[in-house]
Amino acid sequence: MVITQDEIKKFSSVLFDVSGYDLSNYSEKSLSRRIQKILEDNKLNFTGLLFKITNDTELAEKILKDITVNTTELFRDPQNWHCLKYKILPALKEKDSINIWHSGCSTGQEVYSMMMLLSELDLIDRSNIYASDINVDVLEQAKKGIYKYRFNLNYFDNFDKVLKINPFNFEDIKNVPYDKYFKIDKNKDIIIMNKELRDKPKWLKIDLVKEENLFYKKFDIIFCRNVLIYFNSTLQTSIIKFFHKHLVENAYLIIGAHESIIGESEHYFKKKYRYYVRKSF
Repeated sequence: MVITQDEIKKFSSVLFDVSGYDLSNYSEKSLSRRIQKILEDNKLNFTGLLFKITNDTELAEKILKDITVNTTELFRDPQNWHCLKYKILPALKEKDSINIWHSGCSTGQEVYSMMMLLSELDLIDRSNIYASDINVDVLEQAKKGIYKYRFNLNYFDNFDKVLKINPFNFEDIKNVPYDKYFKIDKNKDIIIMNKELRDKPKWLKIDLVKEENLFYKKFDIIFCRNVLIYFNSTLQTSIIKFFHKHLVENAYLIIGAHESIIGESEHYFKKKYRYYVRKSF
């Protein structure tokens, strides 16, 4: 089934009426794929889907969560974390206070990865960690800091690559045990982040499409990885301008490996290392 542009507009309008969430500037290609999957999963035709959304608020909420969900993992893309560890964070060591915002944090593994890295660099005590997502379910999981052990097993290798091994000097190996930051219970198939990590961030539901900064701070680093790809170019530019406004001078915006800042947005950021640094006017 091919989802037409008119159907995407109708779907977005109905969901907005029910939930107040604005999908009008989402990527049409991305929305088309998501709508097709929703129809298949719920065994509905398009007319039936609109009827269901209008009359079933729980289904509408579930669909919204399915559309806005993002994947994350511990120390995803180790080379990006190496860039943070050896090029970006050392420059912040002179600051008394460091503000970091994980926008679209999903289930929180990225947030915990960052806190582990900050701890290894002796920066955690002077860092303020903020994390947000539109999906309250993933936020609750992030707050609990409990993850499937077997599902995350492959990511322990990323932990080793980032925290134990120096890619620029393989003789420089640190002994960083896993239980320094989380407990592993193989019988229950879970890993649990230590309480001091769970209690550190300020977690908040934030609708990025509305350009909300409910933390009322300016930041040294903003993470927004693998979120912009779901938006059209107009909304991408608007959000990039929003991030620029809420970053301090020479601060960094960290987006996904397959995302880039091009066109009008280049007026606000320039590429540096693997990330983007805020331009000053």
